[in-house]
Amino acid sequence: MPVPLDVSPSLLIWARARSGIDDEVWQQRFPRYEAWLNGTKSPTLKQVEEFARKTHTPVGYFFLDEPPVEGVPIPDFRTVGNRPVAVTADLLDTVYTCQARQEWFRDHQLLNGEQPLAFVACATVASSPETTVEDMRRVLNWTVETRRRCTDSESALTRLRENAEESGVLVMISGIVGSNTHRKLDPAEFHGFALADPHAPVVFVNGADSKPAQLFTLAHELAHIWLGDTALSDLDPRSAQHHQQERWCNQVATELLVPMDEFRSALDPDLGIREQLQPLATKFRVSTQVILVRMREAGVLTWEQLMAELQVERDRVAEFIVQRGTSGNFYNTKPVQVGKRFARELIASTLEGRTTYSEAFRLLNIKKTSTLEGLGQRLSVI
Repeated sequence: MPVPLDVSPSLLIWARARSGIDDEVWQQRFPRYEAWLNGTKSPTLKQVEEFARKTHTPVGYFFLDEPPVEGVPIPDFRTVGNRPVAVTADLLDTVYTCQARQEWFRDHQLLNGEQPLAFVACATVASSPETTVEDMRRVLNWTVETRRRCTDSESALTRLRENAEESGVLVMISGIVGSNTHRKLDPAEFHGFALADPHAPVVFVNGADSKPAQLFTLAHELAHIWLGDTALSDLDPRSAQHHQQERWCNQVATELLVPMDEFRSALDPDLGIREQLQPLATKFRVSTQVILVRMREAGVLTWEQLMAELQVERDRVAEFIVQRGTSGNFYNTKPVQVGKRFARELIASTLEGRTTYSEAFRLLNIKKTSTLEGLGQRLSVI
């Protein structure tokens, strides 16, 4: 007969918060949870193991007396007020996966005698944002004309992502953890992060966010690469007040996407803020929130007006953001999720026998040789 285990209620509560599973799904998935919590029932070892698997928690943690202190393994600039933001297993697993990919790619570059990228850590927060943007435009081949040729924010995101990868940055955009469509990333938890490295800089963008938001996140994280900063970012202007790096990266990203000289020329003094908010967002391929920040910097809005207008836009946009999984063709979405350049180099190395298939499967979050070969064909490696 299974022996019940004495699991601390604090560990159960901690695992629930860490899982990131919403209340409605939780009730369906864990009907015994409340009974375990109030002590009317105790879980068996098999039930604890199942609970650990479903909450993405190492099973050994449930034998501790109290929850461990767990943080993101990179500098975390996210705050609510002045307090750090909670960390879920989805975020942690995403960071760990990207770090593993970066480690493989760094070793790959060094073994092939590749030189470090000159633009990584070439700037500091004392650098002029405008001067830095000039350098970024050159390296990323991102000019005003480039943006104008993009039909919308999605095509602009695609172009900037591809140009960044051509320059040497590994760009990964995904709205899920690995290949698990049931583990959708929450834009309210994080928008993106940067892993700086002279041989293998990585930018991750939360693909569950809106396309205009993803575009700004990508620009912001690229600014972190120019600083040589590894960071989990908070793009909110309120939080950026407390972090010099975030404030500087926001300034650089905004100037890269919405040049102030062009923006001032586009502003119509005879129109109200609301009348030209969406037209300006469409023109520059960015979100209305970025336009509001630019209006503040152009002297059109006060800080108090900016905060009020941003909240209106957040509430409006939140109704339309749809959590994205792996919709669309797998062989089109997968290279974007793991980074086309990374996938191409890893698959080529695997086919040449320099990387094991098991390691390639782990880093690409796939299970079959046929899938790897299909990706290789899609990326013109085969």
